Amino acid sequence: MKAFLLAGGLGERLRPLTLRIPKCLVPIRGVPLLEIWLRLCERYGIDEVLLNVSQHPALVQDFLDRRSGGVQVHLVRESQPVGNAGTVSANRAFVAGEESFWIVYSDNLTDMSLDRMLAFHRAHDGLLTMGLFRTAQPRMSGIVELDESGRIVGFAEKPQEPSSDLANAGIYLARQSVLEQIPPGPRLVDFGHHVLPRLIGRMYGYRIREYFVDIGTPAALARAEADWAGLSLDALADSGSVEEGGVPE
Repeated sequence: MKAFLLAGGLGERLRPLTLRIPKCLVPIRGVPLLEIWLRLCERYGIDEVLLNVSQHPALVQDFLDRRSGGVQVHLVRESQPVGNAGTVSANRAFVAGEESFWIVYSDNLTDMSLDRMLAFHRAHDGLLTMGLFRTAQPRMSGIVELDESGRIVGFAEKPQEPSSDLANAGIYLARQSVLEQIPPGPRLVDFGHHVLPRLIGRMYGYRIREYFVDIGTPAALARAEADWAGLSLDALADSGSVEEGGVPE
């Protein structure tokens, strides 16, 4: 399979750290976040990745040049950010012929089983599967409402009156038809604001049971440094049925 690994943000909330390195190379216990994602891709059979960057592209290229083997990475340099959905739309040729493909926000840290999410995705006919996690700050996230089957029947980006604490994890499995739901630029085109609201009733939510944290703030980074166990365990827990992933506890 193929994946978009989205790293085009400016990392403003992590400054001054991101003034000297891109957010995707921020280390977690000494290992760059990008390295963790590439290892996760390799583990689950994702053999090609498109990685977009707009800050410090030379540092990212140097990192990739020094990395040997594993997943094939296509680096796309964006002189100006175009939004996460804008990157996917502009590079849709990368996934031509793929029935489904991954879209991942690279500023997330997880050891989740991608196989379990893929199995859930293949069990429904929706346009997209969205990874979900429970958040303590629902006003800062994209919040979903699910029906009993796991279908997403409500979505609001950073709502003032959140309907739940079940949040968009920025990890998607998309079918080709999702590309037609991305409005054209030239403005920034964002999944949360411009695409996902169009898909209400036509996408499903998969609840991530494993470790997950959004590395977007110094506090979140400190939390990850304190409790990240790494990817050293090769056998991730696969207990539970496929259907359970779509229904919140």
